[in-house]
Amino acid sequence: MKIEIWSDIMCPFCYIGKRRFEEALKVFPKRNEVEIQWKSFQLDPGLASQPGKDVYTYLAEIKGQTREWSIKMHEGVVQTAKEVGLDYRFDRAVIANSFDAHRLIQMAKKHNLGDAAEERLFHAYFTEGKDVANLQTLAELGAEIGLDSAQVSAMLESDEFRDEVLADVDEARQLGARGVPFFVIDRKYAVYGAQHTATFLQALEASAAESA
Repeated sequence: MKIEIWSDIMCPFCYIGKRRFEEALKVFPKRNEVEIQWKSFQLDPGLASQPGKDVYTYLAEIKGQTREWSIKMHEGVVQTAKEVGLDYRFDRAVIANSFDAHRLIQMAKKHNLGDAAEERLFHAYFTEGKDVANLQTLAELGAEIGLDSAQVSAMLESDEFRDEVLADVDEARQLGARGVPFFVIDRKYAVYGAQHTATFLQALEASAAESA
């Protein structure tokens, strides 16, 4: 069974969805037969990195709302994240374009480290407040998951894996993805958003039954 997951490492519901999916996979009888392939997606490709601006102000500005409204919205997401064991620290988060982080993920996939890269980048952004657009930071994160930091740095200084990122984004749109997370199971079933664990399990079981 092949499961393709489109996500953006700056998407709070993508990290939550990852955890809920993982919980479903733990109780799925055929979990050892599952192949997971992470795919790149950018919620805001044109986002300019803004290290000096907090996420509360950023969301308020793009939504035309007050900062107080934004803080309340983020508090709700923090609570949802806690329910799946995640510690979101939006007070630390750095507004950054995720394109180069996706190139790192593409590189990691070549070494069977796609999931490790996703997990490390999610944690770096949402909990540690790291700037995921900073090339030195990305090289360090790559080294932490087992990649050669010098090779990561050389890749980031080039255009390598640019086309792979763009191809993933285009493919998601062709499949009708309206946003992320977007889970596709054997190109037969699609699950949109950070659904509850039971929903993911139902989709997995339905696909397995159909294959059988």
